Amino acid sequence: MKIAVLTDSSAYLSKEDQEKYNIDVIPIPIIWDKKVYKDMVEIKYEEFYQKLATSDTLPSTSQPSVGEFKENVDKYVDEGYTDLIFIPLSSGISSFYNSVKGFVSEEQRIKIHLFDCRITCAGEADAAILAARLVQAGADVDLIMHDLEDLRKTMDVRFMVDDLNHLKRTGRLSNAASFVGGLLKIKPILSMDVQNKGQISAIAKERQYKRAYKHVKNDFKRLTENLEYPVQCTIFDSLDPERKQEWLSDYRASFPNIKFDESIIGPVVGVHVGQHTISMIWCRDIDSYFDENGNPLLNINSPEIKD
Repeated sequence: MKIAVLTDSSAYLSKEDQEKYNIDVIPIPIIWDKKVYKDMVEIKYEEFYQKLATSDTLPSTSQPSVGEFKENVDKYVDEGYTDLIFIPLSSGISSFYNSVKGFVSEEQRIKIHLFDCRITCAGEADAAILAARLVQAGADVDLIMHDLEDLRKTMDVRFMVDDLNHLKRTGRLSNAASFVGGLLKIKPILSMDVQNKGQISAIAKERQYKRAYKHVKNDFKRLTENLEYPVQCTIFDSLDPERKQEWLSDYRASFPNIKFDESIIGPVVGVHVGQHTISMIWCRDIDSYFDENGNPLLNINSPEIKD
């Protein structure tokens, strides 16, 4: 058995992690002024937000073509892979997952295992890294898919956007109708229903940033303090490094037993959330899926997180 792991660019895996864990990435297209850019290939992180701040027009996103997915599959077949684990961004905010389903059902040369992570950015990256680490540790596909489902059950997310109109404009806010008027006076707190459809919705409203920050921190404390497994959390931003560092410093001091990391909200997700968004995604610590020698453990499913 030879297993490949493939994800898309909305995971925002670093080049180091892609190489370290042997994870391939399909770039998602961004359309801007009738020109198509490949996410993080033809338009980079800082370049995107600088252009967003000065452009008179706004970008949109598309999904990669099934043909591009097939090109990756052809490569794996040529290289002797027997199985492919594909982890795209949430089917609740993109149609790419469903678009490749038909191809997957007809492909006979290699077994393709689709996993709907129902999240994006750092959560998608966590899933891809777990799968790849399990591959490197010699796990079979059944155990990998089992552990991916287990990891998803422990995931949750909170984020705050500077301008809710981006999510409304691109149709990615499932309860946008509840935010008619007064957008400048509120600071919405958003999440994704990872345990359901993987859609984005506003779950609370506060009048000030400080109150919204406190609300998110209280949610995090409440949802992580009595868990039976160790937790890791990633805090990430859409080009607001100062605020991200403030969050990281405060959370590391307030929750010393939790592992914190940082990442970015890159261009294709930035189309929908805009600049100055701050987000945090947490889940079971990936290290806890392995013993002290790096061997994969057979884990009993962890309890679901409930709001």
